[in-house]
Amino acid sequence: MRSCYLVSYDISDPKRWRRIYRIMRGFGDPLHYSVFRCELSKTEAVLLMEALSEAMHHDEDRIMLIRLGPANSEVDDRMVFLGRRLETVTKHRVAVIV
Repeated sequence: MRSCYLVSYDISDPKRWRRIYRIMRGFGDPLHYSVFRCELSKTEAVLLMEALSEAMHHDEDRIMLIRLGPANSEVDDRMVFLGRRLETVTKHRVAVIV
């Protein structure tokens, strides 16, 4: 079963930030600057956490993953946006970690 995750990160170095951003693009869709929505299996969630852990500097950076529950329409009902409408992308993602 796939779950929906909200991932937010605060990376202090621009080079590491770009690397984290590229990793995240392989797993989910950006919602805001440094905030992504990801639909992941348990295996994909582990792969994402491993890739992020290797790319970040644990003494300077912070990454937060929030599991929102099963990936279904109820998850989208939990997120409320004000202002410009969110464009949802419905494409299948394949994570490529370099």
